[in-house]
Amino acid sequence: MIKRALTIAGSAARGGAGIQADLKTFQEFDVFGTTAVTAIVARNPRTGQSIFPQSWEAIEAQLVTIEEDIGIDAMKTGMLFTKEIILNVTKWIQQSDIQHIVVDPVMIGKMGSALLKDDAMKAMQNQLIPLATIITPNMPEASYLLGGMELTSVVDLKEAARRLFEFGPKFVLVKGGRLDGPAVDVLYDGEQFYLLEAPRIDTLNTNGAGCSYSAAIVAGLAKGQTVQAAVIEAKKFITAGIRHSLTFKQGVGPTYHAAYGKYDEMSCAVTIERACVQE
Repeated sequence: MIKRALTIAGSAARGGAGIQADLKTFQEFDVFGTTAVTAIVARNPRTGQSIFPQSWEAIEAQLVTIEEDIGIDAMKTGMLFTKEIILNVTKWIQQSDIQHIVVDPVMIGKMGSALLKDDAMKAMQNQLIPLATIITPNMPEASYLLGGMELTSVVDLKEAARRLFEFGPKFVLVKGGRLDGPAVDVLYDGEQFYLLEAPRIDTLNTNGAGCSYSAAIVAGLAKGQTVQAAVIEAKKFITAGIRHSLTFKQGVGPTYHAAYGKYDEMSCAVTIERACVQE
């Protein structure tokens, strides 16, 4: 029977991020995807409003329908946006029997826009993140969660991963997409660091890269991969997507989700380092 993956996230009208990116990723990994939409992301030219949150009643209806009618082998959270949604999603997860939970702590968009209300950050940190199998912050999100910690090197990413691990997840993946040099991400399991390195690709068209990366991890976990194996394959998947990214009429273009299945992507090197025990 095909494995089933759920994404609880925003709907991105441009098609490159949010639940649209997640569903495309699930399909590429031959996983049946379901969605619970937390907000609609699209800019209204009259009012300037760009995020339209959904009520918990509407979100809950989606989750109950998915759980009762389809089932869930693994899941991820993306943009939750409000404290109310975070707390209610947390309660729902606690009452479920889902074993594989990926938390992408979506706080800051590609161009620096806020995707999480200020009062929601503590709820995410204290309530949702401790339930996670793995969290996948980018550098600004990791810095924000750690009170403004400056991240300028791989050494900093490792220290951030170590500190974020203390919040309670089983694994931490800090994505180093904003560093100079190769694209290095740091995975930490409390004992070892896994440094995932790929060549940096000279493109601005990376819309939805974080969403797709975490969705690929979910797909791997749903299919029975270890966290380490799921992250390594997800790194190859998103590297291929960025390498063959797309451009449209305007704005930052999206990654190309079909690229991993169409082109060889062998450029991810993994280095394993034993973590030093800190007193």
